[in-house]
Amino acid sequence: MQKTSLKWVYLAVLSLVWGSSFILIKKSLVGLTPLQLGALRTLFAAIFLFLIGYKSIKTIKKSDWKWVIISGFLGTFIPAFLFAFAETEIDSGVASVLNSTTPLITLILGVLVFSIQFNKNQFIGVLIGLIGCIALIIEGATVNPDQNYWYAFLVILASICYAINVNIIKRYMQNISPMAIANGNFIVLVIPALFVLWSSDFFKEEVLVDSKVHVSLLYISVLAVVGTGIAKVLFNKLVQISTAVFATSVTYTIPIVALLWGLMDNERFTFYQLAASCIIILGVYISNMNPIKKVKAR
Repeated sequence: MQKTSLKWVYLAVLSLVWGSSFILIKKSLVGLTPLQLGALRTLFAAIFLFLIGYKSIKTIKKSDWKWVIISGFLGTFIPAFLFAFAETEIDSGVASVLNSTTPLITLILGVLVFSIQFNKNQFIGVLIGLIGCIALIIEGATVNPDQNYWYAFLVILASICYAINVNIIKRYMQNISPMAIANGNFIVLVIPALFVLWSSDFFKEEVLVDSKVHVSLLYISVLAVVGTGIAKVLFNKLVQISTAVFATSVTYTIPIVALLWGLMDNERFTFYQLAASCIIILGVYISNMNPIKKVKAR
């Protein structure tokens, strides 16, 4: 299959997988704390990836390991905890929509940090997307006064981490296989994840025998293996065969899947929140309309 067609297949699969991740996080938090969820998600994904692709680690050059380590923390470790903490206060559907700012942030950082060129449509798209983001947070805080919408900024912070990571992969890791990147990421994250899990009191007897914890472990297993492990490999490949902005445009369709799951789980989502969500997605769409050209960052 040609790269042009293949990238759309990857995009569709990732939309379905990551769109379902938000409800899995929500369900996992019933029996686990955010620290436990983030650590277990990392450890389960690491075990899975090591079993299917440990040999790929040998292909990583010594000079590339610094980028693999940075990518691991920014693209996986830190966001896993940020999303877990965010969903203790905001709905999973709202978190997914806020995550759709990733392409806009990718573009902004690409221009400011990685000297990527930009055009008028991309500038307009960024402004529209930011307006939609602010509107969504304000409306969400209004209709859900019992929720602390300051936690929404944790999702924005996670999106910034993703944006930096995708630019790093595109610029510095083109010659590393997607499987090697994923395995390298998680190898360096095992010890930090174990430390966090140990400090979270997960191994106390009252935690290990709790039936809620057992159910949450099932959810986190699916989230780690499919939503983190397999999806990580697919996303790395998508970045390599497309552009950084196209790869992060997976966040166009993630909210559709996530919002459907949220509505089925009795989450509240108003017309104004829908309008704000559409504004965000419109901004991302406009920023992707034309090739990057004409205006150069100074």
